[in-house]
Amino acid sequence: MGKPKIVVVGSSNADMVVKSERIPAPGETVVGGTFAMVPGGKGANQAVAAARAGGDVVFIARVGNDVFGASAVEGYEREGIDVSWIRRDEKLATGVALILVDAQGENLISVASGANFALSPADVDAAADVIRSAQGVVVQLETPLETVLRVAEIAAEAGVPLLLDPAPAPSEPLPAELLKNVAVIKPNESEATRLTGIEVVDDATAQAAAEKLLELGVSTAIVTLGASGSFVATKDGVREKVPALRVDAVDATAAGDSYSGALAVALAEGQALTDAVAFASKAASLSVQKFGAQPSLPTREEIENV
Repeated sequence: MGKPKIVVVGSSNADMVVKSERIPAPGETVVGGTFAMVPGGKGANQAVAAARAGGDVVFIARVGNDVFGASAVEGYEREGIDVSWIRRDEKLATGVALILVDAQGENLISVASGANFALSPADVDAAADVIRSAQGVVVQLETPLETVLRVAEIAAEAGVPLLLDPAPAPSEPLPAELLKNVAVIKPNESEATRLTGIEVVDDATAQAAAEKLLELGVSTAIVTLGASGSFVATKDGVREKVPALRVDAVDATAAGDSYSGALAVALAEGQALTDAVAFASKAASLSVQKFGAQPSLPTREEIENV
């Protein structure tokens, strides 16, 4: 069997990270930190995660016509990702996240979305045939909601399953017209709480939130609970807790994106739902054992050898 075609529509950022002894107070300068610039953005992370997990990935995004955008696209090409549908915006810069991290691992983040919020329904329409030909589509919420709605509409009309990673957690309820076109929604505890109004603190509340998401229109809800595993619920009656591997986590950055990318690949390959969730959970468990976002995303061989 060949690699399943996965289309990821979403954000691409340049993460600029300064690590120092402490985070400055307003108006203060702290000297002596270390600096790194790494590729990021939830869409980009998920595209790389899916490619490494065994998918034939197409990434639909917008970057600026700047050095950060050029560097990002070169990186995606090295991962074997089809970048034909990444647009270079002539007016807006590539998305940037400025991240301050102290010695205890606490952080302070400011994001300039830039070209990410210029990704439009017209961009999606231009790539509609690519979406229609996929075995799976992945979206998040770091681009305009109207763009995500258009992706979901095209995918649903073509019978292509769509995975929604509802992050960052929306401030308003997601529209019913989106949720009815979602095959799989994959929130973590805080996102599930925001989406359903049910505070997710344990297995029982995770199940209640998953049930609520089914009522809102999605076909499958997977509430991830970090080290506690994932609760899976479907309209067909599946109700199951899938455990997570116990590991020593050093950095949770992009763990959720690793999970989403691997899950999309496994489902597109036709793996049973709980097997696909277990596969995705293994990918996330590997990710948290390494520092950084995209550098931590595991390969197919690494996942299968867990």
